[in-house]
Order: sequence, then structure tokens, then C-alpha cells
Amino acid sequence: MRIALLAATLLLTACSKTVLDYRQQTPVLKLDEFFAGSGRAYGVLHDWRGRQTLRFTADLCGEWQQGRGDLYEVFYFSDGRIEQRHWRLQQDNSGKISGTAGDVVGEASGQLAGNALYWQYVLRIPYDGSTLDVTVKDWLYLIDPQNLINRTTMHKFGLKVAELTLSIQQTDSSADCTPLKQQVAELAAKL
Repeated sequence: MRIALLAATLLLTACSKTVLDYRQQTPVLKLDEFFAGSGRAYGVLHDWRGRQTLRFTADLCGEWQQGRGDLYEVFYFSDGRIEQRHWRLQQDNSGKISGTAGDVVGEASGQLAGNALYWQYVLRIPYDGSTLDVTVKDWLYLIDPQNLINRTTMHKFGLKVAELTLSIQQTDSSADCTPLKQQVAELAAKL
């Protein structure tokens, strides 16, 4: 019995992926290039059973300077809600990423390698008239210079409670973020 358990553990460990598995993949994902200027996102949220629970679109705009970036996001949900997020991001020369946002508990952290980014954080989401903290595990894959696919799982007490599939398209790398920044600020003031 012990040998079977050890073998199963080793097999699962050997099969687990890390972001470094993608370091040879191209095109290379550079956050300060892909998330510069304006973008548009389309997403679907599924519950733990795989049922679609919510759809959304989002407007994004990013500004970067010397490895530090501000990413502004406004989400339009199929249930009529409109929400915002302002990421404050930092990327170092080794590809390590960290970030904070108003609905993120603590700091998000992750690693870039090749065409991929893996990062993890705790997100505080509205739930049943209150809030719920869930651990978010985010995988982002650059498909081509203007298109990225994001696959996210959300966990509570170690169990998967939701999954998100999102496509993001960069629409104008030189866009002025002022209008979206103002919209994010207005939505944040209503909280």
C-alpha cells in the first residue's frame, strides 16, 4: 500500500507543470508590451461543476515605465454589474511579476517564461451579499503579439470552486489611458 501511494505521488509530481516548461515557447510574453495601451477582453466563468454562470467583456488600458505598470480594467458582466480593477504591477529582469489591486488581498506574485505567465493571488469577490476570499491561479499564454488566452482556476479551502476562460486582444498599443483611468476612479469612488 505504501509503495502504491509513493508511486502515485511521484507520478503526479512528475506530471505537474511549471511556467519554466514554457521558456522556449514564442512569441515571448512581455507584459510591458502586451498590456501597453488599450485592450479588450471576453470571458466566461464556470462553477465547480463546469456550468457557465457568468459572461463578461472588459476594457483594459496599461501604462508602463521602467518595469512598473498600471493596468486599468472595467468589467461589464452579463448580470448587469460593472466593476473595476487597477493593477499596480512590477516586473524585474528575471521575469518575476508582483502586483497589487484594491480587491486583491496582499500581493500577487508570479513568473514569466517564454510565451507564458503563471501567477497566484487571493481575490476578494462579491458573494451572496457579502464577500469571499478565493485563491486565484492564473495561466496566461501569448498566442501572437496582439492576442492572449487566460485560463484561471479559483480555489477555496484547496478545492476548485470556479474556472474562468478569457481572451484578451491588444487593440492600440499607443492609446491614451486617461478616459479609462477616469472611469476606474469613478467606479472606485462608488464603493
